[in-house]
Amino acid sequence: MRDCFRTGRWGSCPPTSPTGRWWRGTRRRLTSIRVPWTASPPKRCSWRSGRRSPSVRPRARSPEATARRVHGRWATGDNRPMPTVDLILAERLDPSFKGFPPERAAFTVAEAGAQDLRLLRGDLPMPVAVLRESALRHNADWLMRFVAASGASLSPHGKTTNAPQLFAEQLRDGAWGLTVANVHQARLAVEAGARRVLMANQLASVGDAARWGALARAHADVRFLTLTDSPAQLALLVEGLVRAGAPRTDVLVELGTPGGRTGCRDAASAIALAREVAATPSLRLAGVEAFEGLNVSNDAARDAAFVGAWMRALLELAAACDREGLFAGLDEVLLSAGGSAAYDLVVGGLGGAALSRPVRIVLRSGCYLSHDDGMYRRHVAAIAARGAVHGEPPRGALEVWAAVQSRPEPDRAIVTLGRRDVGTDADLPVPKWWFRPGRDARPAPAPAHWAVFGHNDQHGYLRVDAEDTLEVGDWIGFGVSHPCTTFDKWRLVWGIDDDGRVTRAIRTYF
Repeated sequence: MRDCFRTGRWGSCPPTSPTGRWWRGTRRRLTSIRVPWTASPPKRCSWRSGRRSPSVRPRARSPEATARRVHGRWATGDNRPMPTVDLILAERLDPSFKGFPPERAAFTVAEAGAQDLRLLRGDLPMPVAVLRESALRHNADWLMRFVAASGASLSPHGKTTNAPQLFAEQLRDGAWGLTVANVHQARLAVEAGARRVLMANQLASVGDAARWGALARAHADVRFLTLTDSPAQLALLVEGLVRAGAPRTDVLVELGTPGGRTGCRDAASAIALAREVAATPSLRLAGVEAFEGLNVSNDAARDAAFVGAWMRALLELAAACDREGLFAGLDEVLLSAGGSAAYDLVVGGLGGAALSRPVRIVLRSGCYLSHDDGMYRRHVAAIAARGAVHGEPPRGALEVWAAVQSRPEPDRAIVTLGRRDVGTDADLPVPKWWFRPGRDARPAPAPAHWAVFGHNDQHGYLRVDAEDTLEVGDWIGFGVSHPCTTFDKWRLVWGIDDDGRVTRAIRTYF
């Protein structure tokens, strides 16, 4: 080994020596690296000093190659492809996915429905996340009927599921476009087939703005829209778009509320920002936007007054922009608001828009598809109390099933799900179903007094009555509250029919 150090010829060490074995592995790794130079490394090179031969020069890069290198691998399609629905269906599932039965051989997403997997037969390891197909279909049809009756359009927020398979179904159902929160979600939306992508968020760095611009340049047939709420953020956006060589980009000015999240805090700053957008050659003012969802309290009188005033302010902002000719060149002006909590108030508040050109109201509900058994169930009950729910309301489609692993005290049971498996930011999971393997043919509704009162990473604490016959080994199907923070715990969610048979595998990409 001393000779190796003295001569610098590492390959001269005996092949069976530790240094020789290290060198062979290192040489394989080095030769696998794609060196970005016009010539191979010279035969004589000072490895100790790190100096390259003067004859070796960096390869000149075209602007297109530089854009690919700077603005992301997926943006221009020069490396691995995006997870399109076809590619997802060909993806292999195996025990590396939580919820996949480890005793089964790997199979593709497309083959999942033919595997004869059954939840109630114990074919799926617990905890496991499932989506009830009948509830999914009911919820999708329900909101599309509401949207059609109200004259609005729906651009569902993809952040809820981040599942391109479900994105594609929402688009087939008639969604106007897809809403996203960042560039990663935008790429998923484009590859799922969206022709309109609305980022209901601000691009907050030059790099992300450049990635957004590169994505728009690579997909000229897709309309990309994003938000702005300050001159500082607008400057970042413009710098990134120019750096990426992006086409002219549609922008909506966001109107916020004091004490809220993002958005201009008053009409004066909003109209000044709209003028700046309209005067920027690389941008086009496409409309105005707000997000009322975080301020909905389910107090009927308060919500009607608060959301109504906010929507009137949004209409006044749009009218001021229209009077100044800031929407020049548009076929229609976009007015966008409406999460999953008070879309009836949004439609009612924006429905009276009267501008010099047509108006499109774009709602952005994302949680409607899976709905839930907590926060959004309460929101829909408030919507129903206002008379805006016709027929059967949405149903909770997303469930996480777990087993009872201990009943250490008469009024307490411990179950095999925790914060690693289910979102707990809005409420703790809700017991919906009770099933005893070997005894029950179908699950029964869980007693109403059962309640989860605590959780750890992998455990849930269930309060029961001492007289309840719940046993170790029983299964409980839990509903969730705020589905967004349960979907992100699972790369794989099983679709099931009402008998618990697996109908398909759904992949998420968080």
